[in-house]
Amino acid sequence: MPFIPHTDDDVREMLAECGVERINELFDEIPDSLISKSLSAIPRGLSEMEVSRLMHDASRREGVFLNFIGAGAYEHHIPAAVWQVATRGEFYSAYTPYQAEASQGTLQVLYEYQSMMCSLTGMDVANASLYDGASALAEAVLMSVRLHKSARRVLLPTALHPAYRATVRTIVSNQGIEIVEVPYCRDSGRTLLDSVKTELSTGAAALVIAQPNFFGVLEDVDALTELAHGAGVTVIGCVNPVTLALLKPPGQWGEQGADIAVGDGQPLGIPLSSGGPYFGFLACRQNLVRQMPGRVVGRTVDLEGKPGFTLTLQAREQHIRRSKATSNICTNQGLAVTAAAIHLSLLGAEGLRRVAAQSHANMKRLLGIISGIEGASQRFDSAYFHEAVVVLSVPAQTVCRSLLEEGVIAGYQLGAQYPELGEALLICTTETRTETDLQLYAAAMARCLEGAPQKTKVT
Repeated sequence: MPFIPHTDDDVREMLAECGVERINELFDEIPDSLISKSLSAIPRGLSEMEVSRLMHDASRREGVFLNFIGAGAYEHHIPAAVWQVATRGEFYSAYTPYQAEASQGTLQVLYEYQSMMCSLTGMDVANASLYDGASALAEAVLMSVRLHKSARRVLLPTALHPAYRATVRTIVSNQGIEIVEVPYCRDSGRTLLDSVKTELSTGAAALVIAQPNFFGVLEDVDALTELAHGAGVTVIGCVNPVTLALLKPPGQWGEQGADIAVGDGQPLGIPLSSGGPYFGFLACRQNLVRQMPGRVVGRTVDLEGKPGFTLTLQAREQHIRRSKATSNICTNQGLAVTAAAIHLSLLGAEGLRRVAAQSHANMKRLLGIISGIEGASQRFDSAYFHEAVVVLSVPAQTVCRSLLEEGVIAGYQLGAQYPELGEALLICTTETRTETDLQLYAAAMARCLEGAPQKTKVT
């Protein structure tokens, strides 16, 4: 809770200096119609101790659930050391490290983070950082349009996360940029190559490739990248960073690799926390670095030849002359990035590979168990990572409610965003799920489906 040190006498002195009697008089230019009335539904104020008790009681009522939902935010194990270090005063209270001589520790952490993200994505340079994966993708779209100048069409796969598509539209739609959605194959769940080829023939600035896509399906990234580059179009890879411990990084897609890689860093040591804060990452080729938004930390040497770190390749126009800025992103999720750097350093390449491998193995095992349940089946026949779509013979909402009563979060209901899939759930496993968890989930689903009125499956 904030501690506000002004006493009543302090407030009276300040108001007297301003020549007014009440604080509200400082805002008298605001029309009455815009001023909030009394908040009758808000209870009386509580003390700090009472608020703490209230929140703990609410937490206990919510309970603890076995989680099988992902859809862009994932429950991974976070070593205790990550946030013990990240919340030290040196990191926790630090702001933008403009004064390099007083910020070497923060700058070095950000530099190491950038280096690890470049290694993961196979790109030349990474920033530190952006708000989240969705806004990072929007920034990549703007980068691509600036590069092409004449082309203002961007191809987004329908199988890209719905929230990412909505965010991109919100940010770029009023800038004369056309968003074209490319459909997916109803059998494989992959983006249709023929549709991409058709759209590219009429010109575009960028093609976005999600790997994995929202259905958990692995796209044919090499073929898509080659199609785009053959048409002179920028390739933006939207990736889950954990998958890159096993899968080919964007920098190696096709003959030349993707041009830009973006995504959400939440799987790297950031707890779910009711939706955030998370952070977005953006990496690109060296020749695009001056189009990159956000901060870039560089390593140099001082007059004595000693290594040091400083902010670099960032125009002050991003902060002051906003109309001439490459991007107006200034504030970022620096603390979350710090935690991600610590998380990656603790796991190392082999540790991250094990997390990815176990997450995939758990999904493979769960799908094997579910295949024996009457009324549930895997929707797509393509390779996947740690998420998959399961089609049900009863309403997905019924299954979710039934499993929730048993302490299980069944998955993400796809009907609202993808009604053509029918009663479908997007389910997810990470390395945190055990064999007992998988069996419990399957048993709960089997009980729900057993004896329920059966619906015709979508084909």
